[in-house]
Amino acid sequence: MIGPLGLFTVLLGAALPLIDFFIVNVALPSMDSDLAAGPALLELVVAGYGVAYAVLLVLGGRLGDMAGRRRLFLTGMAAFGLTSLACGLAPTAWTLVGARVAQGAAAALMMPQVLATIQATTQGPRRAKAMSLYGATAGLSMVAGQILGGVLVAADVAGSGWRSVFLVNVPVVVVGLLLAARAMPETRSDRPAGIDVAGTLLLALSLVSLLLPLTEGRAAGWPLWTWVSLGVFPFAAAAFFLVERRADRQGRTPLVPPSLLDITSLRRGLAMVVPFSIGFSGFMFVVAVVLQQGLRMGPVAAGLALVPMALAFFSASLAGPRLIGRFGTRVVTAGGVIQAIGITLLTLTVWHGWSGLTVAGLAPGVAVAGLGQGLQLPILMRLMLSDIPADRGGVGGGVVVTTQQSALALGIATLGTLFLALAPSAGMRDALVVTLLVQLGLVVVTALLSLRLPRVMR
Repeated sequence: MIGPLGLFTVLLGAALPLIDFFIVNVALPSMDSDLAAGPALLELVVAGYGVAYAVLLVLGGRLGDMAGRRRLFLTGMAAFGLTSLACGLAPTAWTLVGARVAQGAAAALMMPQVLATIQATTQGPRRAKAMSLYGATAGLSMVAGQILGGVLVAADVAGSGWRSVFLVNVPVVVVGLLLAARAMPETRSDRPAGIDVAGTLLLALSLVSLLLPLTEGRAAGWPLWTWVSLGVFPFAAAAFFLVERRADRQGRTPLVPPSLLDITSLRRGLAMVVPFSIGFSGFMFVVAVVLQQGLRMGPVAAGLALVPMALAFFSASLAGPRLIGRFGTRVVTAGGVIQAIGITLLTLTVWHGWSGLTVAGLAPGVAVAGLGQGLQLPILMRLMLSDIPADRGGVGGGVVVTTQQSALALGIATLGTLFLALAPSAGMRDALVVTLLVQLGLVVVTALLSLRLPRVMR
């Protein structure tokens, strides 16, 4: 069984990768100024981390099942600290891109062990509580990353500027390693499977061929390679599915067993996480750009503008378990409706009050949206993992986090690209309104999909 200190430690390990996915958003202008990176390389700073993280997550879960989750957690956390140091000391933009890719790979070793350890060391109400805490940690980390990034860049500790958003990880990792060595139990699968080489390569090809051109295409001017890559994606994805299904039917353990999708709670939860995460990450990226470049706010104001969202999300995530016990998964539907109201309010605020828009003016819409999100994501995370057998915890956790992470990267690639493409001709206000309306459509989709969730949660 995992104790309170051990649970805190693994949740710390869950928070770091998500914080670092979003922490760079408000630091990008400073990076550009210091390294003369240009838009294409800046987007690679974001995409390189996200793609490497998404591609290797399932493999990280499989390795933890085989070699021991505590061992892989310690290895991944140590590597995360070293690669964060490399990011913080990077002398050139290309060096920073390479360090970010390595940082994403390190995160992919650490993150899957969190869910698998919780699955293997808790049962009943303890597991439900731990899963709720995991979901709350995931959501808060995504918002807190952007807030923390703004504060650190503005603080300019010892003249470090944007570098502090990476260097801050180093002491946190040292503490995490000490805690993990003391309090995290070692677990592994009773029936560890070998590495699915074909599945790993095809999954990597599928994700890279989709995410890289969508992220880089606009900044690079949509050269031929982006269209070739997008053309490869459907064939790579189809080949991945066929190879995995064949391995599953032959009794082998593929990288992503299609039979996992026979679990209703997992299948329907994943269908909701995709549009939710696309909208969430696209919103966070676009808001960071708008506040700094459109409204000329500093990094602190750009970060603090999201504090109402973080507070509302935290409050909702605390109330979620009690509400679930009384109303079942209809709480998730209510969360979708509340989030839609928040995005609508934010859209109207931007449309009518753009010229005098302030952090205080944005607060009501941002807070209501955060309240709705807090009633969705923590509950969804708990629901998706509730029926996965403990011996498949590593693979199941890897599938969940890979889906979420891929959708987060896709959100920046699609909504971010849409906004940046519209802004030069339509202006920041109109581009933001269009982006918010697209996100509103995604929120409506998640609310409708939530009606198909199992009514009762274990």
